[in-house]
Amino acid sequence: MRIPGDDEIRRLHEKHAPTREAFELVHTHCRIVCSIAEQLLARDGLGLDAELVRAGCLLHDIGVYRLYDAEGNLDHARYVRHGVLGHELLREEGFPEEICRFCSCHTGMGLTREDVRRQGLPLPPGDYLAVSGEERLVMYADKFHSKTTPPTFVSASSYARQVRRFGEEKVAAFGRLREHFGTPDLAPLVTAHGHALV
Repeated sequence: MRIPGDDEIRRLHEKHAPTREAFELVHTHCRIVCSIAEQLLARDGLGLDAELVRAGCLLHDIGVYRLYDAEGNLDHARYVRHGVLGHELLREEGFPEEICRFCSCHTGMGLTREDVRRQGLPLPPGDYLAVSGEERLVMYADKFHSKTTPPTFVSASSYARQVRRFGEEKVAAFGRLREHFGTPDLAPLVTAHGHALV
């Protein structure tokens, strides 16, 4: 499987970003998530493909660009669709399923068919769950940074509180990932990017 490198991924972001502001927001977030994942990968031998993790991190939110309208406004009401839109975008660009899945399988702690039904989510019925170790690490690293206005870093305890509204099983799933991958040190990234830690 051919894994795209940083330059190719940046060009994809630039191609699909509707505005420079959208590019800066999404691409910067993806780079931050990549830094978090690489920090966790460096701690011990997880036996994961670091190149695949890097590509997954840098591409996971590319579908957000398809939620902007012609005036550059983001459709927050349909934001949960950004994963399936990214999967579709990468498939159209000719990427294999292993790359596309980083988009559709990183939302929250994963979305089951039952989550989609119970919450009335605007998604095709199905399971959107991280399966491989690489997918699970990208999903986990993504939880520590948010593209809010302004963007923020999210502590493990804050994320656990936030995800509780979706059920205790989601809190438990986050706890298992935290136990497996560890908790990232966000302080250097907070300093480097100037985003607050919540």
